[in-house]
Amino acid sequence: MLPYINELSQEEQEKLQEMIRRLFRQTFLLERKYDKKAGRMVADKDFYFADRHMDFLKDYFAAAGICLEQNTELGTIYLTGETTMGERIPKLATIYLLLLKLIYDEQMAAVSSSVNIVTTFGELNGKVGEFRLSRSLSSLTEIKRAFAFLKRYQMVELMDALDELGENTRIIIYPCINLVLMREDVLKLLQSFGEDGDEEGNAEEEGIIGEEDSIDEETDAEEESGMDGEVNGDEENTLEGDKADGNTADDDSTAFGTAGGGAAGGDASAGEQPPVL
Repeated sequence: MLPYINELSQEEQEKLQEMIRRLFRQTFLLERKYDKKAGRMVADKDFYFADRHMDFLKDYFAAAGICLEQNTELGTIYLTGETTMGERIPKLATIYLLLLKLIYDEQMAAVSSSVNIVTTFGELNGKVGEFRLSRSLSSLTEIKRAFAFLKRYQMVELMDALDELGENTRIIIYPCINLVLMREDVLKLLQSFGEDGDEEGNAEEEGIIGEEDSIDEETDAEEESGMDGEVNGDEENTLEGDKADGNTADDDSTAFGTAGGGAAGGDASAGEQPPVL
């Protein structure tokens, strides 16, 4: 490998080093990508540079137990192998990835003339509802983070500004998504996400019912305590009333704390648990 490197110019050596870092960082290189300024798909010069030095790059990554593959049909160069260290995917990014794969397959089955598919945020959200994958609306911050993750790994490109996100926002699905999961695996994972959502919903309902029962019991106890006070005289009634008022305040704060803690616990358990790229 060293003789090959020494034959290159200083500029090409630096470019090759940057290419290696880029592949480690994003896993995939695309032959063509969407250029917002041009408003169309354009060739990626880095892809053709990597293609020219493919033999060297394969040997370089092979020394680390990593395979460098090229799919000419899909127009992509990518890393694969058990020794590659993947990054954990945020839950929302995982859901989007699975649903975008479904949309990609559906449009390709309709005899698409391109390996790049265009969908909309509205269609993606429709799939979220169809598979019952979200019990509440995601914040704009979560959505931005999910799309930033998918864009970094060359899965998607937003054709419109993310700050103006709406039902008609266009999303390009790149062919790299076809190399991540098989359709059968996608359906199984979507089903498991849907089941997890139902279980979380049932747990929340049980928690609410349990809190209501607890409040009812506390109310009954306070009423009995008040009745005892009335029987034992005005002075004792006053003392018992003070205690009841104090307990009520404590119980209210505990109930709200439990509800807040339960919600937080629910979010944590539904956190990042997806497959690794």
